[in-house]
Order: sequence, then structure tokens, then C-alpha cells
Amino acid sequence: MILLRPLAGAILASVLLTGYAAGPAAASAPDSVAAAPAEAAARPGNGTILYDGISGGQGTLKIKNGTRQDAVVTLVRGRSKAISLYVRAKSSASVNAVADGTYRIYFTTGYKFSTSKGRFTQNAVYQRFDDRLRFTTTSTNSTIWTLTLNPVIGGNARTSSVDPKDFPS
Repeated sequence: MILLRPLAGAILASVLLTGYAAGPAAASAPDSVAAAPAEAAARPGNGTILYDGISGGQGTLKIKNGTRQDAVVTLVRGRSKAISLYVRAKSSASVNAVADGTYRIYFTTGYKFSTSKGRFTQNAVYQRFDDRLRFTTTSTNSTIWTLTLNPVIGGNARTSSVDPKDFPS
């Protein structure tokens, strides 16, 4: 059974080296599966890159996870998964080499991450941001986006639930 609970009010912000532009962010929806004890011990470290299909960019993505659950944030460019980053509960992490382009941002939260299955095995929630992030680099500027996955006062980002089968893994 899937229960949909949007986390209204998180923040998604874009910062250029010369300025600041704010926009939207965050949400959630649970799903459970039992995990093997050995897999629970393999919890990735905060900031671990789980997948890297891009390189050489100068964009930065900062993620603040103020929730009680670990998260995996995945950037998708076109139809291709570009990068996935593991962010532990109540932690922040960054990716500093995002290539120029427009990305759809997916995220999942939960407990007991299975490295072999590439997903959370308990209380998994699958979401995506409705707005896309655009990274651009010039000779003097590069884009810095900050995602806040927990609700914040004044946040206005919209997210949508994603069927676990459609989540980029």
C-alpha cells in the first residue's frame, strides 16, 4: 500500500557565482520491503556517489537532508541517469562536477539501503521535483543549486510521487 504525503514547503535554490535566484523543492510517499541483515550493515557513507555518468562539469549541487531518513538524489538528463548521491539523515552533501545541461531531479528516502538492489528496503518513498534544474557555465560563472529535502518555512517547491518501477535506478 502506498500512502502519499507531500512535504510542502522545502526549498530549491539556484546560485550563480555572481548572484542568487530562488525557486521550488521537496515531498514523499512510503512503501516497505524486508531487508537482509547483511545489507543493512552496508549503509553508504554520507556524500557517496552511487552512480556517475557525467564528468567534467563545473556546476555544483548541494543537498540538505533534514529528514529522519537517508536519501538518494538522482539527476537525469534527457532519458539518461547522470548521477546519484547518497545523503544520510540530518546531513548535507555536494556534487561539484555537474556538467552543463537541464536535469530532472528524483529522490527517494527510506531506511536500510541495499547496495546490491540500489534502493531502500524499508519505508521507501519515491518523488521527483516538478521543476527541472539547469546548469550553465561561462568563463566567469557556474551554477550552484541547493536542494532542501525537508519542509521549510516559505518553501514553494512542488514534487510528484513516482512509481517505484519508474524511479531511475
